[in-house]
Amino acid sequence: MIESFRTRFNAAFTNEKYQAFLEDIASDFDYKPTFRIAETPFFIPKSLSRQIIEASLQVIDFIKRPDFKALTQRSIELNKAVPSEDAHTQFLAIDFGICEENGMITPKLIEVQGFPSIFNFQFNLYRKILKYYPFLSELSPYPEGVDESVYLELLRSVVLGEFTNQEVVLLEIEPEKQNTKIDFHYAKQDLGIPIVCVTEVIKEGKQLYYTNSSGKKNRIRRIYNRVIFDELNLRKDLKMDFSFEEELDVEWAGHPNWYTRISKFILPYLQGPYFIETKLVSDLVSIPEDLENYVLKPLFSFSGAGVIFHVKKEDVEAVTEKDLFILQKKVHYAPVVQSPDGKVKVEVRVLCLWPEKDESPTIVGNLVRLSRGEMIGVKFNKDRDWVGGTLGLLEK
Repeated sequence: MIESFRTRFNAAFTNEKYQAFLEDIASDFDYKPTFRIAETPFFIPKSLSRQIIEASLQVIDFIKRPDFKALTQRSIELNKAVPSEDAHTQFLAIDFGICEENGMITPKLIEVQGFPSIFNFQFNLYRKILKYYPFLSELSPYPEGVDESVYLELLRSVVLGEFTNQEVVLLEIEPEKQNTKIDFHYAKQDLGIPIVCVTEVIKEGKQLYYTNSSGKKNRIRRIYNRVIFDELNLRKDLKMDFSFEEELDVEWAGHPNWYTRISKFILPYLQGPYFIETKLVSDLVSIPEDLENYVLKPLFSFSGAGVIFHVKKEDVEAVTEKDLFILQKKVHYAPVVQSPDGKVKVEVRVLCLWPEKDESPTIVGNLVRLSRGEMIGVKFNKDRDWVGGTLGLLEK
C-alpha cells in the first residue's frame, strides 16, 4: 500500500530471487516449510498501522476487564477445563481483515486467539527478507518501542519464565507432522528448548519428564503449549501418560484455558467501528433473510475448520448446539496489494506477548496472509502465486 515501496519491490522482484529466498529458508534445517510463503511483504502506511494498533488496544482493553473471566466462564464449561490457570494469557493473536467500508480502507477484527502463533518463524523471516531486499530496512515489522532484541527478550521471558531452557519443552502432537514445524525448529534454535510430542511425556506422581537427546530423563517445569484440543480430541490413537485435565506440578507458557476463553467466543461482546456484527446462533430472535451477507462459524475450531461461507437457512436450522456457533456479518476484503497480474487481499495478525508480571500485553510484531481465494488461509489458495504467509512492514 505504500506505493513507492510497492513499485520498488516489484521492480526488484524476480522469480529466481524468490526461489533463492525459499531455498535459503529451507537450508536452515534442511526442511522446506509445508505452508506457502508469499512472494512479497505487505507495506503498511502509518494511517493504517495507527488504525490496527488502535483496534488491537480496544481488544486488549476488553480482555483486561476485571470481569473477563466471569464473562468467559461458559466457554470453559463447554470445553475441557485445565487446572492451574494463571491470571492472564501470555500470548495474543489478533486477526484483522483489510477491508473497504464506505470507500475507505479499514481493519476489521476477524478473530482473536489466546494462543501462540509462529513467533520464532516471523522473527527469522524478517532477516531473510532483508537479505534479498536490503532497502526494506527503511521499514520495520516492529511497532514503536520494539526491535529485534526487545522482541526476542520478551519471547524468551514468556516461554521460559524463571526456568532454564532444558526445563521447558515445546509440546505438540507429533510435531514432525505439523504444518508449523518450521517455527518449532526456529524456537529450538532461538530459545534452546527441546521439542516434545505429547506421547513422549513421562508422568511420575504429579511431575512430568522427558528424555533428552543424550538419553537423560529431565524434569519438565514449564510447557510451551502448542497443542490444539480440536486435534487432541480427534486423536483417540495417541497413548499418553498424562492428561491435561489432571493436577500437575508444571507451569504453562500459554495455559490451554486461554485458547478457549480468548476465541470467537468473545466476538459478540465487541462493539465499535473495527468490529463485525456477530451473534451466537442461540441468541438469534429470527434467522436473517439476507444470509448471503453472513458466515456461519463454530466457536472453537482452528484454521477455518467447519466454517460455512455460503450460508443457507437450513444450515442455521441444522445447528444443534446453538451456543457453539456464531453468525457473523461478511466484510469486504479490499484487494490492496499489487501483484504483477492483479491485486491481492490481505489479513494482518497482530502478535502480542504478555509476561506474567506485566500489567498489559506488548504488541511485538505481526503475521500477514495474502489471498486471492474466497477465504484467507493457505489451504484456500492452492496453486496460486503472490499468496500465503508473509510479514507486514510498517512505515517508520
